[in-house]
Amino acid sequence: MYSFETLKPGQTFKSGARTLTETDLIMFCMMMGDWHAIHADEVYAKDTRIGRRMFHGTFGISLAIAQSADLLPLTNRVVAALGLKEWSFKAPLFIGDTVHTDIVISGTRVVSDGRRGVISRTIRLVKHDATVAQEGLAELLVELEVSGKTQ
Repeated sequence: MYSFETLKPGQTFKSGARTLTETDLIMFCMMMGDWHAIHADEVYAKDTRIGRRMFHGTFGISLAIAQSADLLPLTNRVVAALGLKEWSFKAPLFIGDTVHTDIVISGTRVVSDGRRGVISRTIRLVKHDATVAQEGLAELLVELEVSGKTQ
């Protein structure tokens, strides 16, 4: 377990890997209501520059956030996710890709009330061949421990 006070810039955490499936793609199409042919039509996708169906960009974001949710074992209570910044799509995701998520601690800061802190993390969704598919910055707001107790 890590506390806000023990986290240091550069610390890295890596999730387990999982292989993306046809079911993942179709379920995400259903959930989003986005049936664009590049995701759902194999015949259409074969005639594109990429040559096959690909996952939605937002699937990668969702997966990276889900894989990172329990990746950083904190003693501090998480108050809120503060958002994503500078998220970029670097490589497409395909059925059969095996991916994992890396978190790198970018920094920490105490907020003005002194009772909470912000943990800045770089989150990367990485393919089996070490290609970074997506990455961005994410911040967590956590309660700080004062005199051994969480506020």
